[in-house]
Amino acid sequence: MTSLVYRRDIDGLRAVAVIAVVLFHFGVPGFSGGFVGVDVFFVISGYLITSIIWRQREAGRFSFVEFWARRARRILPALFVLLAAVLAVGWFLMAPKDYEELGRSVRYQVMFASNLLFMRQDGYFDAASDLKPLLHTWSLAVEEQFYIVFPLVLTVLASRLKHWRLALLSLLLMSFGLSVWAVAQHPEKAFFLLPMRAWELLAGALLAVAPAQKKRLTATAAQCISLLGLSLILIAVLGYDKHTPFPGAAALLPVLGVIALIWANECHTTWVGRVLSLPAMVGLGLISYSWYLWHWPVFVFASYINVGQFGPWLTSALIVLTLILGYASWRWVETPFRERRLLAGRRQILTAAGLGILVLGLAGQALRWTDGLPSRLSEQALHFAKASEWRPELMACITDGKQPVDTPFCRYGEPADAPAQVLVWGDSHGTALIPALQASAKRHGVNVLLASSAGCLPLEGLEYGARCAHDNRRAERALQAEPVSDVMLVARWSLYLYGDAKGDHEHALHDSNGRYDRATAEQRFAQGLRARVEQLRKAGYRVWLMKEAPLQPFNPPYRLSRMAMLGQPTDHVGMPLADHLKQKAFINTLFDQFAAADPGVKVLDPTPQLCDTSGFCRAEKNGNSLYADDNHLSEVGAELIIPVLQPLFEGLPAKGSSGLDNANTAR
Repeated sequence: MTSLVYRRDIDGLRAVAVIAVVLFHFGVPGFSGGFVGVDVFFVISGYLITSIIWRQREAGRFSFVEFWARRARRILPALFVLLAAVLAVGWFLMAPKDYEELGRSVRYQVMFASNLLFMRQDGYFDAASDLKPLLHTWSLAVEEQFYIVFPLVLTVLASRLKHWRLALLSLLLMSFGLSVWAVAQHPEKAFFLLPMRAWELLAGALLAVAPAQKKRLTATAAQCISLLGLSLILIAVLGYDKHTPFPGAAALLPVLGVIALIWANECHTTWVGRVLSLPAMVGLGLISYSWYLWHWPVFVFASYINVGQFGPWLTSALIVLTLILGYASWRWVETPFRERRLLAGRRQILTAAGLGILVLGLAGQALRWTDGLPSRLSEQALHFAKASEWRPELMACITDGKQPVDTPFCRYGEPADAPAQVLVWGDSHGTALIPALQASAKRHGVNVLLASSAGCLPLEGLEYGARCAHDNRRAERALQAEPVSDVMLVARWSLYLYGDAKGDHEHALHDSNGRYDRATAEQRFAQGLRARVEQLRKAGYRVWLMKEAPLQPFNPPYRLSRMAMLGQPTDHVGMPLADHLKQKAFINTLFDQFAAADPGVKVLDPTPQLCDTSGFCRAEKNGNSLYADDNHLSEVGAELIIPVLQPLFEGLPAKGSSGLDNANTAR
């Protein structure tokens, strides 16, 4: 017998997995660990696929081509329909950059490699993920890669090794070890790559080929193991969150939970098995694949249209919509192909699969070639979208580890190679000020040297890694080599104190044990800044501390572009001034204290130029985005800062003066 006995409880387990994933992605409270639903799918897939292969091998009827044809029939029709639909919707909703990236995602997915693409981009839990309608297909890519490789591996091991099951177990342990290691060293690889995920699929595979006599359980044992299995899954779903190091050892809970449930209910009918076998659970399990396919694009496109947070009613309506679309896909796409009512022959389905891959792959690549077809957009929407793109001249003036370590700092003024009178020293927020620095230097006839290093505090001993320390030493040497009189320190200070808006504290200052604590971070920052200011003042430099511009709680170019595409007004887009002042209270107070204690320390504040008298900090002005992203000013936004820099430049000696002597008197 080569066919599997249908198990309603496994479809019910699929329902648990897809419900967890959907509710997690829609931000339903209580499901912070719902992402483990994908791990549940992995184990189920490993178990079912291996069961099919093994039974067919025992019957002498296994065929690689037939196996892959069946996988294509099961997976590709619904996937291809979804990809085509997403491309169609993206035409009307997506900014060029996003649409171009969507095309790239489509091309990678039809090559079963989207996990490789997303691994190199923002992390699964990052805010930018909300702009990727096909991010969820990474798990399909992992499964597809497994389906290609595993039948070959199983065949070779089973035909050539006496103890082939031990060999499979060894592969599982190697993969698990890689996962544990990568979680600490390369978390994105741990999350997205097959070698670090294979152990989850292999866990199901080993259960499928385990000798029947070794899987026997008593009825009582089966009841206990099934309850334990469900508990492990629920603990992960309800207790994990985006901060949980995952997968690694943390993935053991859902993986072992699934193994326990499948094993227990294979031996006996259990209470948990009866619940999983209820008609509603089985029904959701049957449509779980299509529901999974549709839920994330709906969420992403709804985010584009709504450009705000979903309330409970909208969230509920969207979840219902995904369920309807999932059912429709299962009913009218999955089922006809799976039941061989369409393209019944093996050659037919494989030929159709090849054509689909070719057509969709070319469509995706075409969007790359055409830069996302910007002609689709209105002039205003396109103008907003372009605000997110820094000119090459700006990108060339920031070190981020991709350039040679001794790439010269950028200079501004006329002539550009004249000795510098001002050093602007900091992170990428110094680069964002280039339009203002350029204009001010030209207007006042002085020269500016920009030492800008991405993600780097200009404070000794508080640098983020060796690159930042190296760039800070370069800036110190530049001070010694140039007739600089004034030093302006500029950075996204709050990033190093409080982390980013997503709660990521990677760049924040940690204690001696590597843990983040707000009070400790503030203390270390205050000490480091005081030391830097005292060092510069003792050397005779005037010090200018640039306060932060308001950090918008969203990406203005994306939001403004989407609103323009939808015909919505943009003059109300921004944030309350009170929120900005509250966020920066410690930093602003610290800067003001330094300035009050030493007349050679001055404070520059861009806030009055970006916030109006009504207490609102706008992200848009006169049809222009003032930001390139949620924290960097755009070129238009930077130009608003020119008056803020005026006190600095008015106090400098002009370029026709006597250089170093004037610099010394300025100190």
